[in-house]
Amino acid sequence: MVKKLQKMSADKKTGPQLSGAVKESAQQIWLAGLGAFSKAQEEGGKVFETLVKEGLSIQRKTQAVAEEKISTATNKMANMATDIQSKAGHQWDKLENIFEERVAKALNKLGVPSAKDVDALIARIDELNRNVQKMSGKAPAAKPAAKTAAKPAAKKAAAKRPAARKSA
Repeated sequence: MVKKLQKMSADKKTGPQLSGAVKESAQQIWLAGLGAFSKAQEEGGKVFETLVKEGLSIQRKTQAVAEEKISTATNKMANMATDIQSKAGHQWDKLENIFEERVAKALNKLGVPSAKDVDALIARIDELNRNVQKMSGKAPAAKPAAKTAAKPAAKKAAAKRPAARKSA
């Protein structure tokens, strides 16, 4: 197109021919622009759909990775909590054992027999009873049921006294 215009201007034929060539050139440029616009509209929809599909794919991948990371972090935290709980439980057990030993020592110093001592005495009494029964020739009497510690009676609530009135 440009070559045509240069050729015409070189021929020095101005006027209607040059004017017609310019109009024709402008018309072709206009039509090329319309064609490009039409093609962009057609392909623009396709490009938009492609971009949406790619966006969905990336979103799914990102979401899957995020869920995996969250799951991993949750598992680590649960394991840490279990470990801490286990360690704390062991410490409480140790503390409880130390407390029980110290209470037993204090009671022993005060002369209070331990459960083991009481069980040994009961076994010794049973053995002595059997020996006495053998010597006296009587059949052993029915063993009384073990007594449970008596519960203290519930305290009665103190009677409410009317509030003292202030004199004016």
